Amino acid sequence: MLKKGILIFLLSVAVLANAQVKSEKEVYLFAYFKDNGQDGLHLAYSDDGFKWSALKNDSSFLTPMVSNDKLMRDPCIIKGADGLFHMVWTDSWKDKGIGYATSPDLVHWSAQQQLPVMEQQAGARNCWAPEITYDAANKQYMIYWATSVDGLFPVTDSLAESKYNHRIYYITTKDFKTYTPAKMLFDFGFSSIDATIVPDGKRFVMVFKDETLHPVQKNIKISYAKNLTGPYSKPEGPITGKYWAEGPTTLRIGNKWMVYFDKYMDHKYGAITSTDLKNWTDISDQISLPIGIRHGTILKITPAELAKLK
Repeated sequence: MLKKGILIFLLSVAVLANAQVKSEKEVYLFAYFKDNGQDGLHLAYSDDGFKWSALKNDSSFLTPMVSNDKLMRDPCIIKGADGLFHMVWTDSWKDKGIGYATSPDLVHWSAQQQLPVMEQQAGARNCWAPEITYDAANKQYMIYWATSVDGLFPVTDSLAESKYNHRIYYITTKDFKTYTPAKMLFDFGFSSIDATIVPDGKRFVMVFKDETLHPVQKNIKISYAKNLTGPYSKPEGPITGKYWAEGPTTLRIGNKWMVYFDKYMDHKYGAITSTDLKNWTDISDQISLPIGIRHGTILKITPAELAKLK
């Protein structure tokens, strides 16, 4: 009887341990917009990074309220060191600010704000595709986005569409109450948008779109930096193929990198994977995403957080 009791006890411990591992397993959440972004935030989840299922019947979780346009395009959500979810988004085609809100659970959101990040910049035409990255070493957040400033880079004005000649700018904050003045994050000598930056050991990896129209690029490239605020290395050739791509977002599962992007001229999504950020394999035919998804960002959440969304 004693041996049987010990065996039952050990089996119980194993079951509990396995249940705990399962409960701690991460879930992947895709924050995105549809159409022009007028109805707000959409969310989809995945267990494997390949098959994504829309939540709430693919209806909006948050209606945009700021700017005259009241849009919510390019949503980026991160879970901050304070335990809250922080989101920024493109709130207008032509404003000098970006949208910002915070949530404890991705369901209940704070009052929306417009951060006037380029208000002091004469000639600024827009603020597109903002993102947030946390700098653990300095315990601060960097918010960054693309802006085109009239006449600032005349050499490349003619190489861009409608002279939208973008560069990436940034601000930093420790508390989302006070912010540093906007600065340029990098200038590689061509129009760049849709930057997303993730930590990788002692360096930061930036994936972004080369917006050059003449000669045509419209592809995704990579740059690296030791510090989140740069300087960033000169990018090498594109990691995407002979199609126009934008809005990259990354996901790392084990030692495998996945980069998703919008093949916006083909009206479908693409994805590539790599273990070294140099050699890439196209897996576009292996992914499944909600119909009509436009680009956004991916973050990792817990099963408990997903349960609240469901």
